[in-house]
Amino acid sequence: MKKIFTYIILSIFFLTNSGICTAVKAEQLPVTNNPQVQEPSSDEVFKGRAEVTNKLEEKNKELFTGEIDQLEAKDVIKMTVSQVLSSGYTEEGDEFFAEISSEVEGEKGVILPAGTIAHGTVKEIQGSKRLGRDGWIEVNFDYLITPDGREIPIQGNMSTKLNPVVGTSKTIAKSAGYTAVGGVVGGFLALNMFGLPAAIVSQGYTLAGGAAVGGAVGMGIALYRKGKDVLISPGDEIRVKITKAVDLPVFKKEALKQEEFVCDGLNIKITNINFEEDPFGEMNTITVAIVITNLTDKYFTGFDISMVNDLNASFYPSVFGDTTLMFSKIKPGDRLSGRISFSVDNIKRKHWLVIYDRMERKQIAKISIDNAKRDLKDKKNAKKKKKKKDA
Repeated sequence: MKKIFTYIILSIFFLTNSGICTAVKAEQLPVTNNPQVQEPSSDEVFKGRAEVTNKLEEKNKELFTGEIDQLEAKDVIKMTVSQVLSSGYTEEGDEFFAEISSEVEGEKGVILPAGTIAHGTVKEIQGSKRLGRDGWIEVNFDYLITPDGREIPIQGNMSTKLNPVVGTSKTIAKSAGYTAVGGVVGGFLALNMFGLPAAIVSQGYTLAGGAAVGGAVGMGIALYRKGKDVLISPGDEIRVKITKAVDLPVFKKEALKQEEFVCDGLNIKITNINFEEDPFGEMNTITVAIVITNLTDKYFTGFDISMVNDLNASFYPSVFGDTTLMFSKIKPGDRLSGRISFSVDNIKRKHWLVIYDRMERKQIAKISIDNAKRDLKDKKNAKKKKKKKDA
């Protein structure tokens, strides 16, 4: 009975499932009786359309002239470091970044723009030692990251280590100086202690003995005098020598221009740019010669002009530089020229000359110093070429 009952249950199960499957298959079959509905042929292939756009090529056309120039071996690139490097606590193998502070030009144009980031590694470092030997640091650079996002492998290095001959002669010269000073001091001490009559009676032996003692003391100071630790701070300029040539594309001049604007009716022309030292000997002053034509309804003075860097820090006219335009009033319809100076924290950064509306305190002009420098340089080179051609 159990077997018969089992067979009956299995038979019902199979019959039920086969009916469900048949119903599902029937629902999935396409309706072909409707004349408006056409079944796709087994030979028919679905076709699509793909639009191919090479954004990289378009970007390259905007940035580069299409020519190739070479960053040659032994070329020197000026950079500023982004962190402190010191032989006192920096260790071998430490990584750091530096920024190219001046454009690198080949024969056909700019191949590395300012602002390109360089990756460096501390190769070797030596702290200061006795005998007046200064510390030194040697770093290697292995790749660059350009403002347009390209990563370029390079081989470059920089070292603050003196030539062994120069270093030795420097130490000897300092030691000799300390010895000489010690001798003079010793002679004066002997003269004060024993007096001039004793020096005459002893035929100068007291002075000679005092000088000898003083010289020995001076040499001792020289032997124990410690040299200085090398310190490279953010903003300090270093010079990196390229050790292997690299082929690079040439940038278009338009691609290197910084963003700037001037409101309608206001004409500002930069005729000269000087980088100068302040009264304390620090190279931190930018002096700009400008011609302003104000055909707007805006009114501003020299105190409404500032220098703004790429970190959005503002610097206002400095009393330590040229103050020709500082106290000037520029009214609607005025045209004047003059010079104005600004003390900045780092002259190697990108800067813009900014003019504000006196009433609304909104920017009505923002002129790139880098663009102006490039234009002035191009004009100077054009004049030189013309003179050579005329000659």
